[in-house]
Amino acid sequence: MPKEEKSKSISIGKETVSPGEHKLVKISIDRLPTGTLIDIPIYVFNSKKPGPTVLVQAGLHGDEINGIEIVRRMLQEESFHVDRGAVVAVPILNIFGFIHFSRDVPDGKDVNRSFPGTKTGSMASRMAYHYTSQILDQIDFGIDLHTGGAQRHNYPQIRYTEEDEVSRQIAEVFKAPFVFPARLIKGSFRSAAFKKGVPVVVFEAGESMRFDDYAILEGMQGILNVLHHFEMVAELDPLYAEKHDSVMITERKWLRAPTAGMFIPEVKNGSAIKKGQELGIVTDTYARRRKQVKSPYDGFVFCINHQAVVNQGEALFHIGK
Repeated sequence: MPKEEKSKSISIGKETVSPGEHKLVKISIDRLPTGTLIDIPIYVFNSKKPGPTVLVQAGLHGDEINGIEIVRRMLQEESFHVDRGAVVAVPILNIFGFIHFSRDVPDGKDVNRSFPGTKTGSMASRMAYHYTSQILDQIDFGIDLHTGGAQRHNYPQIRYTEEDEVSRQIAEVFKAPFVFPARLIKGSFRSAAFKKGVPVVVFEAGESMRFDDYAILEGMQGILNVLHHFEMVAELDPLYAEKHDSVMITERKWLRAPTAGMFIPEVKNGSAIKKGQELGIVTDTYARRRKQVKSPYDGFVFCINHQAVVNQGEALFHIGK
């Protein structure tokens, strides 16, 4: 998969990381109203031996902290050493969202709907522009770390682009509990990468603003599975997460609230489900009305909404078979 057969230097911002070096570099983005400069810290581990250049990024949405913790834990591991190729690690892409405990930037725009961005656009668009122009052309593939939005909890899952066979292969090597294709979303990082011929997989696990240790360990293990597959790192012993077979999901759907009320789920996330099984109920506060949410087929549940009070039509369970 590497674009070149010899080791190459990686240039980001005003810094160049030569083969055999590892550095912390930064992309300057914008200033706060106080004048404080905001930049994106990026760790580059560049081996002397040729191999793929892999992007591992988190915090594209500022409130999705599980991915940030995955990268942080990997960076603190003294044993993390790149033997071939290069790893470009971005713990927090959306610094503005992170410091405001927000998915978006302060102007309300979603950075992951703003790619490839423009040099003179909104804050989100400028972030996307600088990141795209300095990162995408230098990587061979990427791993983008996310969690469920709002109070939706995603069981660890890896998503790939159906039109991109290489991204499917990377997703299978990652070995998350669930694997499935996901459509490209206009303005997303994965869509911008696809247009440039760069495969990107998306790891989704946990929910926003809440650490999930199992999700974090699965993410760390998956990244190392991919890096080891391309002979970039040595095999880890012991493993962060136990080995398991991934479930390939070929059909999926959201089950939505049949009415407004209080939502009580009755299944564990990640579990197998049967056709007709009651997965949860939506009830009024006076115990006079009670509606069941049943599974339409045999399969699995891999996302549960933890919002206790819901409106009719809100997504409750993401299921697949």
